[in-house]
Amino acid sequence: MGPGAAPRSPPPPLLRPLALCLLVLPLPVAPTTAVPTPTPSVWATNPDGAATGPQPEGFSSTTPTPGVSYPAPETSQGPSSESSPSISSPAETLGPSPAGTRGPPTPQEPTSTPRPGPWPQPVTDVAKLCTCDLLVDQCDINCCCDPICTAADFSLFTTCSVPVVTGDRQLCRQQEALYSIDTSAHPPQRTHQLADKVNPSVFCIQTVNYKAALSFQPPEIPTSENFDGLLQNYGGVTFSTEVDVASSVESTTRSAADANETSRYEYRDPIQTADGFLWIPAPLFFSQCADTNPAGFLINQAVKCVRKIEANECATTPALSMEFYTNSSILAVPKSSQRVNITIQSITLQNLQGLRTRLENSAVLLPTLQGQMCSNVVLEVKYLITFTEVGEITDVAASLVLATIDVTVGFIRQSFETNFIPQNMKPVVLSGNPGYVVGLPIKAGFRSSGSGIVQTMNEDGQLTMLKSTSAQDCLAVEGIRTPVLFGYNMISGCQLRITRDANCLLLAPALLNVLKGQNFPDCVASFGNSEPQNGLDWVQVVYNVSQPSSCEIPVWFEILVKWTKYGSLLNPQAKLTSLTVTVVTAPLPQVDSGTGKTIPILSAVTFLDVSAPAEPGYKSPPTVEAKLPFDFFFPFV
Repeated sequence: MGPGAAPRSPPPPLLRPLALCLLVLPLPVAPTTAVPTPTPSVWATNPDGAATGPQPEGFSSTTPTPGVSYPAPETSQGPSSESSPSISSPAETLGPSPAGTRGPPTPQEPTSTPRPGPWPQPVTDVAKLCTCDLLVDQCDINCCCDPICTAADFSLFTTCSVPVVTGDRQLCRQQEALYSIDTSAHPPQRTHQLADKVNPSVFCIQTVNYKAALSFQPPEIPTSENFDGLLQNYGGVTFSTEVDVASSVESTTRSAADANETSRYEYRDPIQTADGFLWIPAPLFFSQCADTNPAGFLINQAVKCVRKIEANECATTPALSMEFYTNSSILAVPKSSQRVNITIQSITLQNLQGLRTRLENSAVLLPTLQGQMCSNVVLEVKYLITFTEVGEITDVAASLVLATIDVTVGFIRQSFETNFIPQNMKPVVLSGNPGYVVGLPIKAGFRSSGSGIVQTMNEDGQLTMLKSTSAQDCLAVEGIRTPVLFGYNMISGCQLRITRDANCLLLAPALLNVLKGQNFPDCVASFGNSEPQNGLDWVQVVYNVSQPSSCEIPVWFEILVKWTKYGSLLNPQAKLTSLTVTVVTAPLPQVDSGTGKTIPILSAVTFLDVSAPAEPGYKSPPTVEAKLPFDFFFPFV
């Protein structure tokens, strides 16, 4: 502007923002023709429109909205698409346009193929489930359900990290896969079997109306073709009508009943009676007894629960009467007409002071109320169920404890127990649980390769010693034995009369058989409840016998049992650590002609406590890790 020009008047205030907006509007640019160029990856954008980077082909980062069908996107890139990917809005489509002008978007036909999603297929077969399969195309160590593992891999396993694989634990009945390593085989092999599992919980799911609710199912993506059908099926409050639910429950119950129609009991099958099932009360909320727990076949149970009792209901509550537990007929096999009555094996009465007395007869005693005392109330019930190898129940015996209680207490604690034994076999009596009890016999047996420990059913004849008799003749007392009782030091003996014509080679083995017995064991149990199949719980017998240069006869036979206190200081358990047999021999004395000589032969059992001095252990006191700020002592430091 020159010095003589008139000054330009400023624009009105209202036009300034408009002028500013006109300056920032972009000029229309004619689109160029898109040239398809093959690229190794596809760019994806987030909801804000920013590019997130290249993605592998077939990947879609856009989340589908229910009820809206998305057309298949077309990939079109210009010459500069590799350095700056173009982002188009849903309202416009980039592409060749006639006359170089922007036109309306070209409508596209919706595709009928649902968009693939990352949903896995549900797996309901427990034989195909494997929770320890972590490595891809590799055998996981000790993972017995890994399908990649071969027989050579299983031979190197020591155990199964996941021995039991089950499906949904909420179901009342389901299958479970059992895995184990048979170490007795050479080489070790994996064993696999399927078993039906019964959930004893009262909150288990008996019937599943919607099968897909218990597993992750791939959802059906709405499209223009199936949208009306999905809206009709899932548009209401519920996804099925009452008629559908009733028919589904009926069909499921019928198929479950048909599946249970077997000619034998199997593991975990509920034991059936003439009027339902054999119920074993189980603890519920706050340990209260619930009488709807069926007893499972071959499942040993021992439960305790609390039952509320009132004075006016003492004689009318069924769960307090012994008839409730004995007045039933057990079906020998499921859904059969053959019945087995429950026999009363023993009845024990308990008074208010806790003293128990066993009755001679087994007559039924009903609860009676006398003032504030209620007598003949069931306190304990133990079932002993005998079965055959084909899954048939042959006998059921019940042992009961009836007590006299004070109804003002309000609650009683009941205990119930079920045990199963095979037919023609008696249960093995334990010598402690777990540690040995003083006065009970020592458990012993013979170690057998492949079958664990072999024991005799006579618990008093497993580990024995020579028993003294009035005859005192060693050669006449062979076979007369007494059991070795834990904690009892014993000594016994006999007299051996030697004549001039006595032969040492014949006397030595005869005396040794008298001292040892016919079947002297080679191992003893560490605990009173050690199982025969667990060979690590058994201690090998050690012999301390001298080898003389000439013939000698045994004169002293000693069994030294070393034991220790195992467990906590409040309740230590007796555990055997070793058993040593010492045989002392002596040369046969010379006897003159016409005379004889008598020498004593002794046998002894000694128990030696080798427990280390007990020291109470305490946890280390917690350390306080307090950190102060660096300028806490400013300005002093």
